[in-house]
Amino acid sequence: MSRRLSERSIDHVVLERGDVANSWRTERWDSLRLLTPNWQSRLPGYGYVGEDPDGYRTMPEVIDFFCKYSQLIAAPVYSDTKVTSLSANGNGFLVATDKGEWNSRTVVLATGACNIPSIPKIAETIPSAVTTLAPMHYRNPDQLEDGGVLIVGASATGTQLAEEIQRSGRPVILSVGEHVRAPRTYRGKDIQWWMDKAGVLDERYDEVDDIVRARKVPSIQVVGTPERTTLDLNALSSIGIELRGPLAAIRDTEVLFSGSLRNQCALADLKMNRLLDTIDTWAGENDFEENVEPSHRFAPTEVEDSPPLRLDLAKENIKTVLLATGYRPDYSWLDLPVFDRKGQIVHDGGVIAGSPGAYVTGLQFLRRRKSALIDGAADDSKDIADHLETFLDGHPSQVSH
Repeated sequence: MSRRLSERSIDHVVLERGDVANSWRTERWDSLRLLTPNWQSRLPGYGYVGEDPDGYRTMPEVIDFFCKYSQLIAAPVYSDTKVTSLSANGNGFLVATDKGEWNSRTVVLATGACNIPSIPKIAETIPSAVTTLAPMHYRNPDQLEDGGVLIVGASATGTQLAEEIQRSGRPVILSVGEHVRAPRTYRGKDIQWWMDKAGVLDERYDEVDDIVRARKVPSIQVVGTPERTTLDLNALSSIGIELRGPLAAIRDTEVLFSGSLRNQCALADLKMNRLLDTIDTWAGENDFEENVEPSHRFAPTEVEDSPPLRLDLAKENIKTVLLATGYRPDYSWLDLPVFDRKGQIVHDGGVIAGSPGAYVTGLQFLRRRKSALIDGAADDSKDIADHLETFLDGHPSQVSH
């Protein structure tokens, strides 16, 4: 966003609570790699330069990537500056920080969608003798007690941590809810390559039937490894991880699971095959058939006939419950009338409703299906900067400190 504003000679500052790439520095587990290939990290005027375009960055490499970009574009970053409130004033907005106040005609919220773990209320009933942990606070298996681990959530985070913890010698039970199954590679190409080429990632928010639903779709089950591993539920079952249905209730030390595991998996298989159908159709229509491997389908997710619906945490020696149940934004500092009844910002493709001059970026499916990816920032920021520039043309003013 800063690059786009600089291109338009729009005076601005970037307020950052920590250092550049703060979340990547402080809120990720040790072994995490970026889930998109190196080539897909495309920012305005900057991209991957190296010998492994199909590889996946480690966390130190991701941090270095953002720091170099910040330096390249000379972004006016004010580090270690925590915003404590944002409110309207007579000519725009008042931004209060722990290092003073700013006045600005426009403001862009680029704090992202993953500020706070989204913990279900049922977690309050987990026995105190069992350690409860969110992925944001997990670093590696060594911080866990010896004993079993119940992981709740089977999207990208849950599946990756399930494999890592299982391989550490701690038996894992995975509670599976709604998830999006996808192979890491298909017909010899990365699944992200196919979705990029076929236009799936460029689908716009105003082209889908139910954008509210689309913005709630879980992250796809992919992992970034040098081997380009596909990490689906079948792969997890093959190393001894036990699958259960969605978490339904907790009574003392007994956990109850929903009986919908088979349906959840069947739906994920169906959606994956629809995606592969879309890819096959695009390949056929664009003369790619001779340049890639033949079309094929993956084995359905294997689910035992009658998955257990109960788990006694004490009897099964479950020492840790890891809640891979997603994240949510933190808007506790935002003092503007811009929220719906669920506390989410009401916006039209990043243009915040009810507060002229306010914008938001970096949210799931903000303007395109790829909005939450690094690769989605370039297009979204251009559109928002265009709107912001037009707004300022009618309401000119400068940022002041």
